[in-house]
Amino acid sequence: MPRRFEALGADAFTTRLMLRKVLCVRGEDGARMFYQPGRFRRKTGLPPTALALLQDFGSVTTHEGDMHRQRKAMFMSLFGPHERQRLVDLAAAQWRERFDKWRGMPGVIVHHEAEIVLCRAVCQWAGIPIGPEEATQRAREFSAMVDGAASVGPRNWKALLIRTRTEHWARALIDAVRAGTIQVPLESPLSVIARHRDADGELLRRKHAAVELINLLRPTVAVSRFIAFGVLALHQHPQSRARLAEDDTYLTWFAQEVRRYYPFIPAIGGVASHDFDWHGMRIAKGTWVLIDLYGTDHHPASWGDPETFRPERFERWESSGFDLIPQGGGDHYAGHRCPGEFATLDLVKSALRLFATEIDYAVPPQDLTVSLRRMPTLPASGMVIRDVRPL
Repeated sequence: MPRRFEALGADAFTTRLMLRKVLCVRGEDGARMFYQPGRFRRKTGLPPTALALLQDFGSVTTHEGDMHRQRKAMFMSLFGPHERQRLVDLAAAQWRERFDKWRGMPGVIVHHEAEIVLCRAVCQWAGIPIGPEEATQRAREFSAMVDGAASVGPRNWKALLIRTRTEHWARALIDAVRAGTIQVPLESPLSVIARHRDADGELLRRKHAAVELINLLRPTVAVSRFIAFGVLALHQHPQSRARLAEDDTYLTWFAQEVRRYYPFIPAIGGVASHDFDWHGMRIAKGTWVLIDLYGTDHHPASWGDPETFRPERFERWESSGFDLIPQGGGDHYAGHRCPGEFATLDLVKSALRLFATEIDYAVPPQDLTVSLRRMPTLPASGMVIRDVRPL
């Protein structure tokens, strides 16, 4: 989409995708339109196979109104400052274990290692009784779901089979908590999800509770992609390394610039719930709309010199809620913005500081290109490092 927008010199155009007419939009104003609460349905905004892998039917993303607000409030309650710090501390402990393991290895792929770190940490944080080897297996399963979501054919089919197997595991956990056969703290995310009641006062159906548990774990593992991009940014901008070690404010700017500059999920869709007008355009109920997340994060009206990696741009930045949207726009409680966005930023910051202050390493020749033709995106090599040694 970015090239088409630039060629047209516009922030909206209509085309066909998979034989289906679609309105593509970008920019802060487009995001404001797209993320207006109640304006779009997410349930039919993605192909069914992608929805099944990334969110699944019955999840918070597929609901609107009171059901969405109450379910979203449950997720937001899990990501308060104290709980985010607990997750970051668990991840940091896992990183240090991996750093020790890397010494003497011929090389490691940062993206794969980050998946293991984050899966082990988030399972422990959530209260899930799981050993290191099983957590590594689950990390690969969550990774396959993310990697297969935007594909067609064998990669997608394999991911759907893996998703089915993982849902059985998650349902068994929900059942065990409800039956009292495993004991977890009442405030643990696993317990909160298992005992959550929706707006109708009923416990979540076990299938939907399992879906929401996966929707807590899988996106946390997917933060591995931002971390791989962050280590790539450290390699491409080595002058930032010393400052990351000493300046927490600059560390925040750097992590935010990683989220802005590098693509993750370039676009997301929704279907209009009702007729409305936007900039003289009539958008009819049932219209499929795609918001270009990457194009909005690179829109020149919001970001001066957007194709340059420059963390200092965040020194005077004040979020409108619709200019920086790698994980969605608008309000976290009322809209469809990712409830784990603050945890994502914290995890990326922590990982970058550890890479900058606790280890030294070499970056061998490799393919570091990032293609927008394959979603979600990643450096082609996964970001390989070698000769890891403590500082």
